[in-house]
Amino acid sequence: MKVEVRDQEKEKEKEKERLKISYILNLLGFLGFTGGLHRLYNGKIATGLLWMFTLGLFGLGQFVDLFLIPNMVEEREIKLRLKAGLSPFGVA
Repeated sequence: MKVEVRDQEKEKEKEKERLKISYILNLLGFLGFTGGLHRLYNGKIATGLLWMFTLGLFGLGQFVDLFLIPNMVEEREIKLRLKAGLSPFGVA
């Protein structure tokens, strides 16, 4: 039981770290560096490239993504867990 709780805590820490990095990468797009890095980081390759070549859809996409990043991170974590053969809901 303790091992499962520890594993869940580690997964939450990983998700928090991914969320922080995603927001930092989004901020870089606002500061004039290339936009879309947060999308590439979260596995959204096509839209990440689109954001890069259009400067974050002219800034509007970068702004909207501030609200969408938590969902992007959650989706990416679920996909990574499934790829590793683990349940996306933390159930053994």
